[in-house]
Amino acid sequence: MPKTLPTAPLTPAWPPDPQVAPYTYTLFCPPLETSPRIARDFVASVLRSRRLDGLVDSAALCTSELVTNACVHAVGVGSLVWLSVVASGVRVTVYDGAPDDLPVMREGYDAESGRGLWLVDAMSGGRWGSGPGAPFGGGGARTGKGVWFELRT
Repeated sequence: MPKTLPTAPLTPAWPPDPQVAPYTYTLFCPPLETSPRIARDFVASVLRSRRLDGLVDSAALCTSELVTNACVHAVGVGSLVWLSVVASGVRVTVYDGAPDDLPVMREGYDAESGRGLWLVDAMSGGRWGSGPGAPFGGGGARTGKGVWFELRT
């Protein structure tokens, strides 16, 4: 039986220092096989440009996992990657248009799938969560969900 994790608000305690305005970046990923790689490269490029080289590999992998989940579970919708960067860390949120499909960490995994959220959890030190509401839909409607993780320097 899958283990459902408690969900958390999309914006708890971010940025770590409320006196510092984060740099923010967004990328729309169409529902294509190449989207996880494109998102991974996007996050890596931004972090390198902000001189956060120590976070590049972990952030790129976690982003790839979340975009892959969006492609698999929110079929045909695409996803939106929102990246927020401060000197002490990064938060990545992947939004998709599937509101009723909150992430679930499986108790086990097979050779093909099931490890993504375990990787995100391990690499972020448990600083991740999900919640309803994503910038999808016309006229500013908020539907779908967002799944986020944080990494600190």
